[in-house]
Amino acid sequence: MNGRKGDKAGKLGKEEYFDRLGHLQLELNDVGRWLQHTGKRLAVVIEGRDTAGKGGVISAIAETLNPRQCRTVALAKPSEREATQWYFQRYVAHLPAAGEIVLFDRSWYNRAGVERVMGFCSADQTRAFLKQAPLFEKMLVDDGIVLLKYWLTVDQAQQEERFAERQADPLKRWKLSSIDVTARQKYAAYGRARDAMLKATHKPGAPWTLVDFNDQRRGRLTMIRHLLDQIPEHRVPDTMVEFAPLAHAPLREHFGTAQKPIKPVK
Repeated sequence: MNGRKGDKAGKLGKEEYFDRLGHLQLELNDVGRWLQHTGKRLAVVIEGRDTAGKGGVISAIAETLNPRQCRTVALAKPSEREATQWYFQRYVAHLPAAGEIVLFDRSWYNRAGVERVMGFCSADQTRAFLKQAPLFEKMLVDDGIVLLKYWLTVDQAQQEERFAERQADPLKRWKLSSIDVTARQKYAAYGRARDAMLKATHKPGAPWTLVDFNDQRRGRLTMIRHLLDQIPEHRVPDTMVEFAPLAHAPLREHFGTAQKPIKPVK
């Protein structure tokens, strides 16, 4: 397969993908400097079916950013105490402060998706969530947080192919769970839950953007490009750190006699 042209299915080739991603990552760094310069806050909600590609696009965004500035939030199942709190409460602590980017790998929308479909919450809890979520997000936006919400779409045939890939690859098997086994049979139910969620929470101040992730490489580029386009003019002066010449010849690392480095792998 020619990496420049992609495969026969029209998917984006690796060489072209990394070339285009590199340009977008440079611009993401511009956004990082703009956030620090202005004190703005950016929260990105990334939702989608299992295997859609949430982790991959989050990695592509965060890869070249300062990890002290850009954080990924992927909360586990709520504790017994957290389950008794106001539903949104545990997410509030993870919202960005001035100059920060927070990428939510799944978010409060768990309640409208997996919890609803798998029976982990009641119908009343779902209805309450769909009523409260737009109000919660309006408060965030009114307070100045830049809130972007993405749903990554993937067809069932492509989802099945990715499940099989994870099962076959020992480095990806950790991504599979017993819930995934059950969820495979509920593709249509997840679709109905998604539609109800979009209808209730697609609002002018915090709209949803759907991105085709059947081709994950192309999907990542599309989503990142859209994200960048939602930020106002974000180029600020790039202050270069100046290095004065060393006053002496470069020194070698010294370990003394107590500790020696291990031999490099041949």
